[in-house]
Amino acid sequence: MSTDPSAVRSFGMPRFVPYRRPLTSRARSLRKDPTPAERKLWYEFLSGRPEKFTRQKPLGSYVADFYCSRRRLVIELDGDSHFMERAAQYDATRTAELELLGLRVLRFTNAEVMETFEGVCLQITRALEN
Repeated sequence: MSTDPSAVRSFGMPRFVPYRRPLTSRARSLRKDPTPAERKLWYEFLSGRPEKFTRQKPLGSYVADFYCSRRRLVIELDGDSHFMERAAQYDATRTAELELLGLRVLRFTNAEVMETFEGVCLQITRALEN
């Protein structure tokens, strides 16, 4: 697969991340029905940032909860089902595959967003600065 030189950033990573087309309808559906933690993080923090974030963004074989293309930063919010062993393994595989695409991944639990919101926002801000 050749990459158009105009689509490559100065650090050599492609500007756009390929994804599976069938994921777009799933992403659209997820955007219409966010969890309370996703809603809070979006409306109270991410939507007002100078760096543009998108919600439920298809990336590779997955749909990321939030994505900032300028910083190649993925933010994932994990609900209770993610604490089971099988889900934790899936999340680790998902994170590794996204990192292979040159993306950085931050993970927070829904409880962290709801209970320590300022700390979550601080971690995201620090990641955006690096």
